[in-house]
Parts: sequence; C-alpha cells; structure tokens
Amino acid sequence: MRRLLQAGAVLGGAAGAYRLLVRGDLTLDVGVGRSTQPLGPLIRQIAAPPETVFDVIAAPYLGRTPRALRHELEVWARGTDMVLAAHHTPVRKAIATTLETVRFERPTLVEFRLVRGPVPHLAESFQLEPEDGGTQLTWAGELGTDFWRAGRWWGEQVAHKWRAAVEQSFDGIATEAERRAALPTERRSD
Repeated sequence: MRRLLQAGAVLGGAAGAYRLLVRGDLTLDVGVGRSTQPLGPLIRQIAAPPETVFDVIAAPYLGRTPRALRHELEVWARGTDMVLAAHHTPVRKAIATTLETVRFERPTLVEFRLVRGPVPHLAESFQLEPEDGGTQLTWAGELGTDFWRAGRWWGEQVAHKWRAAVEQSFDGIATEAERRAALPTERRSD
C-alpha cells in the first residue's frame, strides 16, 4: 500500500509539474544539458507592402489591443519600440502563458525574446522584405531546453505547438494586411 501511495504521489507531482510548465508558471533554467534547436523558417508571401504588414503586426502591441485579441495578448509595459507582453495560447486543456519582450524596427523586423514560459530560451523574429509589390514575411528563431535528451523531447513538443501558433498568426496577418492594401488610400489608416 505504501508503494502505491508513493507512486501516486510521484505521478501526481509529475502531472502538476507538467501543468505548471505548460502554463508558463514554472520555467526550469539551470543551464545543465542545454541544447538548442532551430525554429522555422516559415515564409509567407503577402500581397501588401511591408509598411502595411508591419503595421498589422505592431498595432496590437504598440497601440490599443483590440478587444478580439485580449484573450490572446496582454501588454504589460509599452514603449515606443519595445513592449513586454503576455501571450495566452490554448494547449490541450490548459492555457499556456508566455511573457516576452517584443522589439520593433519599422518596417523590416519584429523580434521576440522569451522572459518566462515553458522553455528556458526562445528567441524568434519576423523579417519583412519587399518582394514583387508585396512582402515576404519570414519567421525564424531558436529554442533551447535543459536536461539533455528529456529536454530535447520537451523542446520538440513546445516547438510543434509554437510553429502551429505562428502559422495561425501568419494567416491573420496576411488576411488583414491584404484587406488594408485593397482599401482606397484615404481609408487605409482607419
């Protein structure tokens, strides 16, 4: 009976630690057995100029966050070219919360650096380049985890979800930027 209770305690503790990691409430950053893996690149052609695409990406951070995004994005501190923002992403039966700095170089670059989240290291960027009257939007980065093979496995799980979230972001960015680009010039700033 005692072994059964001990096994239950271990499993319960492991499940609790998993939930804390996923939600971003526990970040293990010990630097032991650190390994990194590339993120991306993901490349998307958008039929809108880089300035318009940049404005679509930056607006919820540098301006007022739209009501429709408030369940996904919470800006904690806002400057002219950098913010500290919490991102909330559904993952299975939980909401993963990451805290990131987001830096802006108009109109070519948006950089994200993880402050708190499910892994100890994550740096990524959106690069915007003019191409054929539109924009080539490229996402790439690096994710790092500790604890050798177990950490690499965890990093693969996180990277898979992270990539899916970025792909979904790309869809929204492209749709809105192309909508704005199609508007008459006097209505684009609305």
